Amino acid sequence: MGILNLEELKKQIKEGTFTGLESLENEFKSMLKEVLQETAKEELTSHLGYEKNQPSDNTNSRNGYNKKKLNSKYGKVDLEIPRDRDSSFEPQLVKKRETILEGSEELIVSLYAKGMSVRDIQLHLDDLYGYELSTETISNMTNKVLELAKDWQNRALDQMYPIIFMDATVLKIRIDRVVKNVAAYIMLGITAEGNKEIIGIWIGNNETSKYWLSLLNEIKNRGVEDVLIFAIDGLNGFNEAIQAIYPKAEIQRCIVHQIRSSLKFVSWKDRKAIAKDLKSVYTANNEEQALENLNEFHDIWGSKYPHIKQSWLNHWNELATFFKYPEAIKKLIYTTNPIESLNSTIKRKTKSKGSFPTIDSAFKVLYLSIQEVQNKWKNSKVRNWSEIYPQLRIFFSEIMEKYTK
Repeated sequence: MGILNLEELKKQIKEGTFTGLESLENEFKSMLKEVLQETAKEELTSHLGYEKNQPSDNTNSRNGYNKKKLNSKYGKVDLEIPRDRDSSFEPQLVKKRETILEGSEELIVSLYAKGMSVRDIQLHLDDLYGYELSTETISNMTNKVLELAKDWQNRALDQMYPIIFMDATVLKIRIDRVVKNVAAYIMLGITAEGNKEIIGIWIGNNETSKYWLSLLNEIKNRGVEDVLIFAIDGLNGFNEAIQAIYPKAEIQRCIVHQIRSSLKFVSWKDRKAIAKDLKSVYTANNEEQALENLNEFHDIWGSKYPHIKQSWLNHWNELATFFKYPEAIKKLIYTTNPIESLNSTIKRKTKSKGSFPTIDSAFKVLYLSIQEVQNKWKNSKVRNWSEIYPQLRIFFSEIMEKYTK
């Protein structure tokens, strides 16, 4: 069929000679072969400076062909690539010693991003496209992603983020030959324009003030001078680090995490009722009413579950931050939901892997997952941002003065 001809395709279907997708893929492969070979010929003509069979003063000339096997998304393609007598010709579309077409590399990275292991990808390519790549070759391709991920992790950031969310998701990673549960901390910023931006990923079980201090210093060195509100999930020592690096920032502890913590040691038969009664605390109109409702809750449940009220009081300053703000800001900051939805996506992609062989392999998959989500966010803003941002400018007028255009 040569370059795919739809009329010829219709004719094959009508005559019953078309054998389905396999036939179509063979046509694509044939078309790919023709395009690659013709392109290589044109590249050589450009390199030599004269058409085939034309007279020329150039001492270099065409010198037959090299046979080459190229792995593509449609299987193996046998090519004849023209060569020159001086061996100075360097094809650009199909480079010397290249055995994998660029689209295949993109496919491999895409499969890796979906959570497939290197071995799974190897089997997948063999089953569907009929060629086998070594695990080393596939790993080398995905290692290019690691370089991109590290550059992304070190990129310059905005000078000011109105809101930053911080949450953790747990991954299984092999460390010292033992599979361990390791926390991956993900930071999501809301920009002044109302866009969601993943600021960074940090993998490790180091919930200490010193660790958080180092992390916050890192984002400060990347350009973040001010943060108005941190919405966090109760990470140990994080609030102290925030106060040290961003002393003017407000801290809102996630209400949903606090409810989960409250229900941790509650019997199953009481959980629904306790969750319902706790709702009166965080849905109160103001902080004073919330405290009254917490006391009423304790009157009902305190004899059976005395720890619940105390747990709320221990963290009250950070749990009650949102009461001072208008409704639109309240709804945005009182939970870490914006980042938890991202974590759900990550969990879906990592579930099939079982465990990661190294921290770097986990970092690569997280980075690829995040880029996929970030692309979906490109044209969307936080709901009611046109209402929220002016309110934040009033509440944080001292900080915002320097960002007034």
